[in-house]
Parts: sequence; C-alpha cells; structure tokens
Amino acid sequence: MTVYVDDAVTLWRGRRWAHLMADTLDELHAFAARLGIPRRAFQNRTSGAHYDVPAELRDAAIALGATAISRHRDRELVHAVIRNARAQGRGEAP
Repeated sequence: MTVYVDDAVTLWRGRRWAHLMADTLDELHAFAARLGIPRRAFQNRTSGAHYDVPAELRDAAIALGATAISRHRDRELVHAVIRNARAQGRGEAP
C-alpha cells in the first residue's frame, strides 16, 4: 500500500498546497496523523478522499515515505490515484 503526495501547486491564502492521498483510507488517516494533520482536515469531496498539505509539509511527507507524484510527469498515475480516492470517498472498495 502506498501514500502519495502530489505537486504543491494550488495557491490558497498565500500558500501553496499539495494533496495527500493513499491506497486505503486507514493508511491515509494514519499517515496524516504522523504528519500532525488533524482528522478534521480530512476532505471527502468530488475530487476524492484526501488531506490538503502545505508545501512545507510536503517534504516531510516524502521524508516519512510518501511517494511524490507530479501532475505534469505522472499523469496516468495521478489519474489512477484520484480515481481510487474518489471511489474511497463514495465508500467503494479500492
């Protein structure tokens, strides 16, 4: 099982943000907790089950073992990860 963190490209409130996603919700929540991200930050939206991660935490996520994925270079993988996150958000098995 894998945890993924994409490029920190989303600009919001003067900061750049990435998305933390995983193969399973349990793994996602556990990894977010290791980063110090509270469970209340979990987002289950049409974009899929994820946590927003500020750019400065993206490097920490990678250091803890998250797989860095690029929306520019890893398009097929990013789309597969997002499809999985959406399925999880709908309560479907990965």
